[in-house]
Amino acid sequence: MSIILDHVNYIYEAGTAMEHAALKDVNLVIPEGQFIGLIGHTGSGKSTLVQLLNGLLVPTSGNIYYNGADIHESGYNKKELRSKVGLVFQYPEHQLFEIDVFSDVCFGPKNLGLDKKEVELRAYAALKQVGLEDEYFYQSPFDLSGGQKRRVAIAGVLAMKPEVLILDEPTAGLDPKGRDEILDQIKKLQAETKITVILVSHSMDDVAKYVDRIIVMNRGQVMFDDAPREVFRHYQELETVGLAAPQVTYIMQALKKSGLAVDTEITTIEEAKVSILKALGSEEKC
Repeated sequence: MSIILDHVNYIYEAGTAMEHAALKDVNLVIPEGQFIGLIGHTGSGKSTLVQLLNGLLVPTSGNIYYNGADIHESGYNKKELRSKVGLVFQYPEHQLFEIDVFSDVCFGPKNLGLDKKEVELRAYAALKQVGLEDEYFYQSPFDLSGGQKRRVAIAGVLAMKPEVLILDEPTAGLDPKGRDEILDQIKKLQAETKITVILVSHSMDDVAKYVDRIIVMNRGQVMFDDAPREVFRHYQELETVGLAAPQVTYIMQALKKSGLAVDTEITTIEEAKVSILKALGSEEKC
């Protein structure tokens, strides 16, 4: 499985006074099994990009390929594409509508034409994958907390057994505990199933902790595309476009300036702990 974007452009309201280029000549290869962070300030093109990946939007020019096939070729099965490339929107209320949680999660696989037993097995397995307790299965999804609603929305996509899971700001508005619970669950799922995950986030700390690769968007173009450590090495350039490095990176920079021989390219708390202890140990030996 792979997704390829080949010279993709997208223009909103083309030919009008409101014409705006949301994406400009974007070229990307998204291989199977990666955990990717997609970051950028508001208006950078992130949301447009993820809606192009499963055919919700059609590029103004350029091509998008899924498993080698152009998804906008005449006769291409968009319904099947959207079962393979699942998108969870930022606000779960946009995807929840059934009378209870279990029925909501059953909706997707039911529309694939599966029999009742397979639909229910998929729904149950998906709800367990996102860590939702059985006691909530037959409650209205609208009576749940924000974090629980997000779990249900994610489960509804997982029940389709996608090969790619796109999460648009899945932790927006959640407290730190709820944020960590959801992202830990997603990381565990990705590690176990080898599903491709694309995480759209404004949190540099979350991105640094969980993803293998970061794509930075700026004014509709790819600014950086590399491993987290390599991307955050350019933290000063990121600051010029309204972004930043993880907080721990700045802490390590400050420690370095104070004379402690730490690694200033650290991006996670775990790495920082190792580096600081190593530096302190070296000082003691001196």
